[in-house]
Amino acid sequence: MPEVAAGTAAARRTPDGVSAMTFQPVIPSGGIVGWRFLQRTYDAQLESFSSSAVNERERQYFLENIGNVRTAEDLVSDRRLLQVALGAFGLEDDINNRYFIQRILSDGTSADDALSNRLADSRYREFSEAFGLGPGEVRRTGLITDMEAIAQDNVVSRFEIAVGETDETMRISLYTRHTLTELAAQDSSGDTKWFDLMGQSPLRSMMETALGLRSSFAQLDIDRQLEVFKDRLTGLTGSDDLAQFTDEAAVATLTDQFLARSQIAQLQSTISPAQTALILLGG
Repeated sequence: MPEVAAGTAAARRTPDGVSAMTFQPVIPSGGIVGWRFLQRTYDAQLESFSSSAVNERERQYFLENIGNVRTAEDLVSDRRLLQVALGAFGLEDDINNRYFIQRILSDGTSADDALSNRLADSRYREFSEAFGLGPGEVRRTGLITDMEAIAQDNVVSRFEIAVGETDETMRISLYTRHTLTELAAQDSSGDTKWFDLMGQSPLRSMMETALGLRSSFAQLDIDRQLEVFKDRLTGLTGSDDLAQFTDEAAVATLTDQFLARSQIAQLQSTISPAQTALILLGG
């Protein structure tokens, strides 16, 4: 009998009048077992989330109005548009940082000193580039295919947020599944890819946990962090080159390592070391 898991959804209104979605995904357990279930039911659960009345309204509003955006100020002045635009790149926490986001957009990405080019998190550069509102850039807000892709990416990101409210390790795993592969395929040097990874907190958290690094690791000099990351990944996979993660199987193996270590850490916080050892020995 086919496995069905659609999750439950309900709408609510935030204090500023913007619609928000509360969604309860179906994740029967944590760790690798729960992840396997989420993978099997992902399409059905995402479809249930996407087809909600709230998400349909937000998508329609974005597609009907984004073509009228001609400047960075136009975009940040419309909170509903901005919410979708930021959400598509996992930057929803910046919804109230209007001046900062306006600067990211208005600077564009062409100049070396553009703000997005000076930030460690490459998502800001991708965000600015997607709308083309910087000096000398081709405005992309009127390109319907591009804007439809952004609207869909926003729904995927919001779905991942809903999953994270149930289990944060599942959200990180979903994020990693597409973002790490994209980063690995970039036409940039090996070290540049590592610095991009370190600038994105979900990817960094996943890698630190999968490689068994303590939270204090982040206090090291950035170049020393790079050395340790590369050394630990070589010990795990035989290579320090992030390009290996263009292979989905390699991403899956790393994700399993992340989930296993996360579950062990949770167990160690609630039971004795001897009990943990017995569980691990038992398979």
